[in-house]
Amino acid sequence: MQTLFTNIKELLQVREASVAFVAGADMNILPTIKNAFLLVEEDRIATFGPMESCPTLAGKEVVDATGKILLPSWCDSHTHLVYAGNREEEFKDRIKGLSYEEIANKGGGILNSAKTLQATSAESLYQQSKVRLEEVMRLGTGALEIKSGYGLIPEAELKMLRVIKRLQEETSIPIKATFLAAHALPEAFKSNKMGFLRNMLNEVLPVLKAEDLASAIDVFCEMGYFSPEDTAEILQAAQAYGLVPKIHVNQFNAIGGVAVGVQYNARSVDHLEILTDADVAVLQGSKTMPVALPGCSFFLGIPYTPARKIIAAGLPLALASDYNPGSAPSGNMNFIVSTACILMKMTPEETINAATINGAYAMELEEEVGSITVGKKANLILTKALSSLTVLPYAFGSSNIEQVYINGKPI
Repeated sequence: MQTLFTNIKELLQVREASVAFVAGADMNILPTIKNAFLLVEEDRIATFGPMESCPTLAGKEVVDATGKILLPSWCDSHTHLVYAGNREEEFKDRIKGLSYEEIANKGGGILNSAKTLQATSAESLYQQSKVRLEEVMRLGTGALEIKSGYGLIPEAELKMLRVIKRLQEETSIPIKATFLAAHALPEAFKSNKMGFLRNMLNEVLPVLKAEDLASAIDVFCEMGYFSPEDTAEILQAAQAYGLVPKIHVNQFNAIGGVAVGVQYNARSVDHLEILTDADVAVLQGSKTMPVALPGCSFFLGIPYTPARKIIAAGLPLALASDYNPGSAPSGNMNFIVSTACILMKMTPEETINAATINGAYAMELEEEVGSITVGKKANLILTKALSSLTVLPYAFGSSNIEQVYINGKPI
C-alpha cells in the first residue's frame, strides 16, 4: 500500500540522515520543507521532498494536505500509564493547601495508588490502561515508555509489567517497558529499606528476564525516598540483567542522583526541576538525556525544569508527559509542548525537537521514530490548516490535529 501526502504546507523535522538527538543551540533548528510531499509505503516513510519532485499519483492513495502541517508523532519517553483508579480526592486536598509530601505522609500518594492496584485484577488493569493508551494516540503520541512502580510488592509489579507487555503486543505503536524498582516504601517495609530493595530485586528481576517484561530499570532518587547510594545499588544489580538505567531525580531536592545516573550510563535523567551547576557539569559530555516533565510542575505547582539553563550549557532536552494518577493525570503531549513554550520559555522549534527526536532517543527508539527520515515508521501528525507551526503551542486550548497516522494508517 502506498499513501502520498501532497501539497503539504510545511513538512517538519526533516532529517535526511537520522540523528541520535539534538542539543544546545541546535535545538532551535528545525529542518523543514515548505510545499512538500511525503510518500508512505506499507508502514514506512519511503521518500519526501518539494512538490516539484512529487511522484505520479497513479496507484496511490492521495491525501491533499493543502494549508496543513505534517510532522512526526510525539515520542513520550516518561509515562506511568498503567495504573488503577485515580486520586481525585487528593486533588481536592491539594486545592485546600496540602503539599505532595503532606498527602504522602498521611497515606496518600504512591501508597494510595499501590493499594488500589494491588486489589485490581490484571484484566481490569489492562482495560483501564488500554483506554488511556488509545486516547493519547488520538492526541498524537506515536511512541511511548510505560513504567511500573505502582505495585510496590513483587506480584503487583509483575502484574503491571505483564499488562504493559500485553499492550505492546496488541498495540501498533512502539512501547518501551521500564521496571520502576524503587518508587516508594510500602508500609510493611517502612523501617527496612534494604529489605524492600532486596525483596523487590530478588523476586522481580529473574521473572522479568525470563518473561522479557522490560528493557529498562528506574529509581525515584529523592530525599525521603531512595538515596544516591540506594540508586547505585539498584542500577548495579540490574546490570546483570541487561536493563538500561533511567532515574527519577531532582524533583524536589538535588542530592547527587544525577551524577549516579551518568556514572551508570543512564539513558535519561527525568524531572530535574531542581538543577545545580554541578549537575549540569556532570551531564556535559555524557550520553544521558535530560527529560523535563512540565505537566507535573503545572499540576503540583512546583518549579519547572530550567530549560534555558540546560540548553545554554550545550545539552539536549526531551519533553515527556509523566502521565500518572497523582502528579500528572494527563498524557496530552500537545499541552506539554505548549506549557514548555509558555512557562519554560522554550521556542516552538525547541519543543518540537524535544518532543520528537530527543524523546525517541530517551527510549532508544531514535532509529525507528522521531523524525521525517526515509525508513522510519510512518507515525505522523497531520494538523488542520494553520498559519504556521507556532500555532501548535500558541493555541494551547485548541485541538489542531486533523488526523494521526500510525504505521501509515489513519486512526
